[in-house]
Amino acid sequence: MTKNLFLNLPVRDVQRSIGFFRQLGYGFNAQFTNEKAACLVISEHINVMLVGEQLFAGFTPRAIADARVGTEMIAALAVDSRAEVDELMEKALAAGAASLMPVQDHGFMYQRGFEDPDGHLWEVFYMDPDYVQAN
Repeated sequence: MTKNLFLNLPVRDVQRSIGFFRQLGYGFNAQFTNEKAACLVISEHINVMLVGEQLFAGFTPRAIADARVGTEMIAALAVDSRAEVDELMEKALAAGAASLMPVQDHGFMYQRGFEDPDGHLWEVFYMDPDYVQAN
């Protein structure tokens, strides 16, 4: 059974976040996007709701974490090649992201990471499918 995944991330400026992720080549589901939140489409079944902090505050009795100070999670995006890792990373840096870590090359897995404008951490990685099948 196919399931959809919607991650909810608080953002300080919804329009800035839309602009950032559009520069990376991602689109948005207009049905779930307005001035208070935006539905970032990662794939057919994976979406990230970029929710303005004021609206997000109504979702939880807890304080909203400042991702620029602490790490609440790392979103890992699998891509189809090492070149795609580098391409997405370069787009992120050009759009204003900060580099999270140096290139990690483990032979079978290649990864890089960035921090988006709200401090959320994203890892982009490629894993050799032949290695996965063999192990």
